[in-house]
Amino acid sequence: MHRPGVVPGHEVVGEVVGAGHGTQADIGVRVGIPWLRHTCGMCAWCRRGAENLCARSRYTGWDHDGGYADYATVPADFALALPTGYTDVEIAPLLCAGIIGYRALLRADLPTDGVLGIYGFGGSAHITAQVALIRGHRVHVMTRGAHARALAQSLGVASTQDAADPPPEPLDSAILFAPVGTLVPTALEALAPGGTLAIAGIHLTDIPELNYQRHLFRERQVRSVTANTRADAREFLNFAAAQRINVTTHRYPLARADAALDDLAAGRFDGAAVLVP
Repeated sequence: MHRPGVVPGHEVVGEVVGAGHGTQADIGVRVGIPWLRHTCGMCAWCRRGAENLCARSRYTGWDHDGGYADYATVPADFALALPTGYTDVEIAPLLCAGIIGYRALLRADLPTDGVLGIYGFGGSAHITAQVALIRGHRVHVMTRGAHARALAQSLGVASTQDAADPPPEPLDSAILFAPVGTLVPTALEALAPGGTLAIAGIHLTDIPELNYQRHLFRERQVRSVTANTRADAREFLNFAAAQRINVTTHRYPLARADAALDDLAAGRFDGAAVLVP
């Protein structure tokens, strides 16, 4: 947590119960509060459509109280309209895991009919894989967990293997979801010439020394992913409204939030954990 005493929870689904003075809002409508909750709107980054890089950005459950609270507020321009056809539990992971995975896919610059490699297969990756599959791409998954590999296979990916194993064909693009820096050279070696690796985590362990000829030559490139823009969020949720995404969730009562975090760290479940009040 960034501010002392802030209530965590950054993927919030709830109903509007009130609106500030001069704000137009329909009481009772279901909305989502994502990670990004404020930008200045005036800096060079905001003006050029890169508000995720705004130095004055603020975040849900980090700078302001999040979804573990009885009530949460959000600037109206940052509240998200939600697609129908999903339960609250299904849609919660779309509000960060889904959105950031979608931005990572954009940053990976996957060509039409391209081959995508995914390293790590948790809450974000299992949603992103489905977006790529729906769009007609071949997807290979490299992850250490047997449960995660089984989930990937059930979704129709082309192959699954251990995190450090090479995919069966060169990758046009790759996304690293696992916060494991030692996988960066592994993923770069798996890229075809001109391929792009997008690193989607907010945290990453140290990256080993790279060899220019083996890892970067022939115009391979590495890109980081920082938060998301509102445009990313709305574009992704529109996609989720038009194309059904199967969100694998595991419910935990709010009182067992610590158990959910322990199970996540130990890899005891696939998909995403959702805390239910």
